[in-house]
Amino acid sequence: MIAVGVRRDDVFSPNSVEKDLAILKEVLDNLADEGWQTRLVDENRLRTDDRADICFSMARGAGALKVLSSLENSGCKVINSPRGIANCQRSKLDALMRQNNVPMPPESGYDGWWLKRGDAAAQSKEDIVFCPDEEALRQAKERFLQRGIDNFVVSSHVKGDLVKFYGVANGFFRFFYPTDVGDSKFGDEAINGKAHHYEFDQESLQSDVERLAQLVGVAVYGGDAIINAEGEYFIIDFNDWPSFSRCRAEAAKAIAKLAK
Repeated sequence: MIAVGVRRDDVFSPNSVEKDLAILKEVLDNLADEGWQTRLVDENRLRTDDRADICFSMARGAGALKVLSSLENSGCKVINSPRGIANCQRSKLDALMRQNNVPMPPESGYDGWWLKRGDAAAQSKEDIVFCPDEEALRQAKERFLQRGIDNFVVSSHVKGDLVKFYGVANGFFRFFYPTDVGDSKFGDEAINGKAHHYEFDQESLQSDVERLAQLVGVAVYGGDAIINAEGEYFIIDFNDWPSFSRCRAEAAKAIAKLAK
């Protein structure tokens, strides 16, 4: 049996290139230990005639997703599926969450807004902007338009604890507080400050995240949520295949099991 790991292009791994590569390699190592033939390929080098029984793919580029769709149609199992990756486009995801009553911040509020690129996952710090007032929001939208980005989403800022979550479709679920260890990709965690560790229903969060993953159509996923002082949670970000940097070893084992 042949398993191919498709490495994410660097442009889609801002400040996380090595972390993203590490989890993919560890998944392949787990499969190799079980007798699989494994191979790692960059998403831009993937071809429709590549032989594989399963592709563990972190790809996000349009070209790679087209190739993966072709491989999937030919009988190759693809994780995550191209359809699921397409649904992770932020504007599509925002609409999907609202249509299915997934807990998320309202579009308006009193503590500022977040403007986020809607046509793709964040590729730089400029793709996710905190706006403390309406004038800042207007200016941020104008900067997006100047960059050629006219697809964006707006949500209100929610005060509370930021938690990062990781999940796999076979029941694996972990979360942690990035401010406890100073872990940050773009530094936006500083807006809400250090976590207070407000109590909340952890099982309900896991249930809602797993339901969202099924709606989107991805088996390996992660994201962020805010827990307010009243114990309410709001999912503020959801994406395909994160780095699992806080629980890489056990996550890699869970992901590898998806091949069975």
